[in-house]
Amino acid sequence: MKGRESKEMSKIELLAPVGTVETFYAALDGGADAIYVGAPGFNARNPSRELRLDEIGAMTQHCHGLGKKIYIAANSIILERELEPVVETLSLFQELQTDGLIVQDLGLLQLVRRFFPQIPLHGSTLMTVHNSDGVRFLGERGCERVVVARELTLKEIETIAGKRGDVELEVFIHGAMCFSFSGLCLFSSYLGGKSGLRGRCVQPCRRSYSCGGKGGAKGRSKSNDSSRYLFSMNDLTGLEVVPMLKDLGISSLKIEGRLRSAHYVQSIVEAYRTVIDAEDNIEQALIKAEGLAEQAMSRKTSSGYFFSPQPAEAITPHQSGNMGTHLGRFSAVKKVGDDLTCRFVVKAPIGLGDRLRLHVEPTGDRVAFRLKSLFVLGEKREKTKAGDKVSISLPAGFAVPAGGRVEVYRVDGAASGPGGKRLPVKRVAEEIVEKQQQLQQYVDHVKEAVCLPESDFVSDFPKGGNGPHASHRKTRKKVGMEWWLKTDNVKMILDPGPFNPDRFLLPFEKQLLSQVGQIKKGLGRRSRIVTWALPPLIMENDLGRMRKQIKLLVRSGFRSFQLAHMSQVLLFKGEKVHLYADYTLNIHNSQAALELASMGVESAQIGIELDRKSLGEMLTGYANNKSGKKMMFGMYVYGAPALYTSRIAAKHFHYEQQVLSPRKEPYLIRKKEGYTQTFPEKPLSLLPYLQELKEAGVNYAVVDVCGQSSKRCLAELADRLLNNNRYSKLPTFNYLGVLE
Repeated sequence: MKGRESKEMSKIELLAPVGTVETFYAALDGGADAIYVGAPGFNARNPSRELRLDEIGAMTQHCHGLGKKIYIAANSIILERELEPVVETLSLFQELQTDGLIVQDLGLLQLVRRFFPQIPLHGSTLMTVHNSDGVRFLGERGCERVVVARELTLKEIETIAGKRGDVELEVFIHGAMCFSFSGLCLFSSYLGGKSGLRGRCVQPCRRSYSCGGKGGAKGRSKSNDSSRYLFSMNDLTGLEVVPMLKDLGISSLKIEGRLRSAHYVQSIVEAYRTVIDAEDNIEQALIKAEGLAEQAMSRKTSSGYFFSPQPAEAITPHQSGNMGTHLGRFSAVKKVGDDLTCRFVVKAPIGLGDRLRLHVEPTGDRVAFRLKSLFVLGEKREKTKAGDKVSISLPAGFAVPAGGRVEVYRVDGAASGPGGKRLPVKRVAEEIVEKQQQLQQYVDHVKEAVCLPESDFVSDFPKGGNGPHASHRKTRKKVGMEWWLKTDNVKMILDPGPFNPDRFLLPFEKQLLSQVGQIKKGLGRRSRIVTWALPPLIMENDLGRMRKQIKLLVRSGFRSFQLAHMSQVLLFKGEKVHLYADYTLNIHNSQAALELASMGVESAQIGIELDRKSLGEMLTGYANNKSGKKMMFGMYVYGAPALYTSRIAAKHFHYEQQVLSPRKEPYLIRKKEGYTQTFPEKPLSLLPYLQELKEAGVNYAVVDVCGQSSKRCLAELADRLLNNNRYSKLPTFNYLGVLE
């Protein structure tokens, strides 16, 4: 083992982000061993211009010529209609001999394993791999490497590394941090369909929020706290832990930042190269590296979770979390000729060509642009010094909201090209066209195998949704299909009142687990309709306890369990149980559903983010599959899903109090089972659309009343199940909108 560790220590990889040709050369010049780029159309970043396939092909040839590696981040959740172009792109990646494909989607995992086996698979950090079972599971499903969750401590990484087997581990060492566990954030999608799991995140965590009083809007205090950046994480820096991670045999150290500038990328890569290559005087190397990192103009930094699951310096609530150098503030815009301009006193030097970012308060909106004109006291200048009173040109259409203000940041220096270096994209583009022609027969074979030509879906759902589910005799007739009631209230299980669910869905929480005997006795033979819903996070130290608890439940006669993370199938090896899947497994396409079916999962909740059209396409695609595997599908139709799930329990959080966004949208922060979760104050509801969901192929509906067990809430729910239109409409998440 020592020999193996020594070999791995000497070969630890420095992996750099690349989003443009300019940053490609910057990463290599800085000393990266490998780079990663986004797959066009299906990667979890959304730049203004993605790299083209010919550029990626040229980068691949250039890297391989230098003995370096290139990985493709195909880590977006895939919709059914996107499977066809994905298959075409995967065939090219295999021909280009990419060194690894970073994936999040279970459907993509299956497609690559079945049809493109020459592409090495890497599990994305968006798969929320937070324990050794997660690493083992992905290893068994064909992944050579796993990018572990950024929320792990060094001690947890060490334990996982000791159990990883032959699977390589990759660790994020520097860059932006998300407040929520990666893969468990729904906030951006909930705000308007821009899914963080699909690279469209609008960063609601970077906005300012104000805290109200206890109990929501009616109980809101008049002495609200001033707005603060409650969820805005400082950037991660791990320079000091590099030697420790080398000792653990970690395969790759990953720098975040495919949207960052060439200046940033080169500075940070050089900093980590300095520490990795340090033989003896690590202290001197750290001093030099920290100086290089300071040149990158990033946010305020902290060591993240490396030293504590509750890092005290992870959030600075009184700072906005903007990147770069703060230049000043203005509150008004004037039109000068055809240009919009503003005036303010700069706190640091700026020059023409610098990239600036405007942070608008109180909305939290951000606008980035290159500085094209600059005046000091009416005189045109190319650059200024700190303390000058300047006028700068602004992007067309920019406006300051009434009573608003704008903070200005410099996030990069003047734009520069790649120093005369050019990629041979024209030649590679011709090669790609030739390869596409050669591969067409195999691509058509793959499409036929997964039934893509037959899976087109045109929505003809009725707009009203007033289906035949208004009977008073049985709640199932009220709902119009089988329905499951998720509750954390034992009284409601033993006396459901007006409700008569086909199945109870019980959270795997300490309070309910301590009352298993009472539940079993109260339900008697009906205990078979109970399904225990596992949480999405089971940290390494809790795995043993979880296995024991599951065995006790099985011995007590409970044999139905809902998985919230794909790796949880390993907890049930050898057990005769029924396994279902929660929406947290992000089933958005038919191939992901087939992957679940191959794991022994009998039914699954479809991805909660899906819009009406995408949902129908996914169900049609699955119905057309020729595998012979059939599973049941459910839909989360009522409740308040967690939008954030975080380890951080910061002092500035006001639990069980209303939190207002800059647009006055109300949310609640709660502490549940050791995690901080943020919920919408109003539940979402698809109850008016149950009939059309049934017609589309949904088999059961999940109604979630966890945390909403008051008599008033339950009485309203009962009326809504009757579809009597007594109450105002509730949010429908993306169902009536468009998921981007």
